[in-house]
Amino acid sequence: MPELSRRRRLLVLAICCMSLLIVSLDNTVLNVALPSMQRELHASVSGLQWTIDAYTLVLASLLMLAGSTADRIGRRRVFKAGLIIFTLGSLLCSVAPNLQSLVAFRMVQAVGGSMLNPVAMSIITNTFTEPRERARAIGAWGATVGISMSAGPVIGGLLVDSVGWRAIFWVNIPVGIAALLLTWRYVPESRAPKPRRPDPVGQVLVIGLLGALTYAIIELPDAGLTSPVILAFTAVAVLSLLGLLWYEPRREEPLIDLRFFRSAPFSGATVIAVCASGSLGGFLFLNTLYLQNVRGLSALHAGLFMLPMAAMTFICAPLSGRLVGGRGPRLPLLIAGVAMTVSGLLFAGFGAETDNLLLFPGYVLFGMGFGMVNAPITNTAVSGMPRSQAGVAASVASTSRQIGQTLGVAVVGAVLASRIVTSSYSATFAHAAQPAWWIITGAGVAVLLVGLLTSGRWATGTALRNAERLEPAAVPQASAGTRA
Repeated sequence: MPELSRRRRLLVLAICCMSLLIVSLDNTVLNVALPSMQRELHASVSGLQWTIDAYTLVLASLLMLAGSTADRIGRRRVFKAGLIIFTLGSLLCSVAPNLQSLVAFRMVQAVGGSMLNPVAMSIITNTFTEPRERARAIGAWGATVGISMSAGPVIGGLLVDSVGWRAIFWVNIPVGIAALLLTWRYVPESRAPKPRRPDPVGQVLVIGLLGALTYAIIELPDAGLTSPVILAFTAVAVLSLLGLLWYEPRREEPLIDLRFFRSAPFSGATVIAVCASGSLGGFLFLNTLYLQNVRGLSALHAGLFMLPMAAMTFICAPLSGRLVGGRGPRLPLLIAGVAMTVSGLLFAGFGAETDNLLLFPGYVLFGMGFGMVNAPITNTAVSGMPRSQAGVAASVASTSRQIGQTLGVAVVGAVLASRIVTSSYSATFAHAAQPAWWIITGAGVAVLLVGLLTSGRWATGTALRNAERLEPAAVPQASAGTRA
């Protein structure tokens, strides 16, 4: 990629952030619309789970393929294709006649979305080559999540209350078209010097693992643990995992390079991404249903209730990027872990959802924690890796986030569905959700402990040694993200 002026680099960053905006805005807007969808489409709790997880599941399954394909055939080309497919998928979702069609069209959206975030991150890491500048660019990228979280509930609430839930998908269309035109005009093409070959067997195994595991978790409350269908899907998931562990190390250029995980910071970033995103998915799912179905708030009022959480994410994301650039990932990860754990405890142990005095600090703390966690995840995932592997490394981090959100909604929804009494939904909701809140608290504890373990000097040493093994001829990328 040719050296760009500072102004052009910032413009490329803004265009990439637009792609993240429509993808993350789509998720936050959708959560506010769930109760309205449930009523109009006569959906069960598992049906609502599938409207979210059909998207995140396909996204998680294809992200690594999209990242490696972009490194091979051109990041700009794949990015433009993703914008077209995502925008078309959004249009189809807006006219879905039933739940089954909506789930199918969400999968079309996800195919496009898989070509956006990891490819955009790869474009950013290859545009901003100076470590501090790159860390701040990633902080701005993370702030976009905060914008979507703060704007999403309010925009979604306004659209659902005034027009209907179908209007939430219209928001993506003009943004997608604008991003496409700007990409065509301003984003330069780039490729990896040594592109990776396709790995169709690995791709099928990834789809088998994620799809079977998610299906088994979501359908478990209705089918039962001893159901032949649940047992069969669990077996497929286990066999797919074993197949990946056996097959991928034997390929010269695997879809998932298991050698990446010899780096403690990279492995830690992966685990933290799963836990943090799983916590977010479960948190939004529970709160949306509680505020509208139990408290009886409108979609707009429910969105306004969650603004403190979104505002803190918006404030803390760029701050986290600056902290990572100046002091490394350790401090932001510790703040994130403590904040998310305390927030979970307020809901799990003190019933914060039923008490406004506790609800507000619970939202503030969770927003602070989630805002702090994103920049160190992304920066650590790509730091210390050869630049030729930037697309694959970034897509593993993005995949981990989507896996986390998929499992978060699946597990939390399954716990809720197994304990709630439909005939007395409002009266039993808080009690039924309590174990789910403890799971979210546990995810916060995991962020804290893994962050401590994988951000010190020992962990940094493993990252540097691993970079030398991956590409001995190259000088490993120094980065603020790999400091102790």
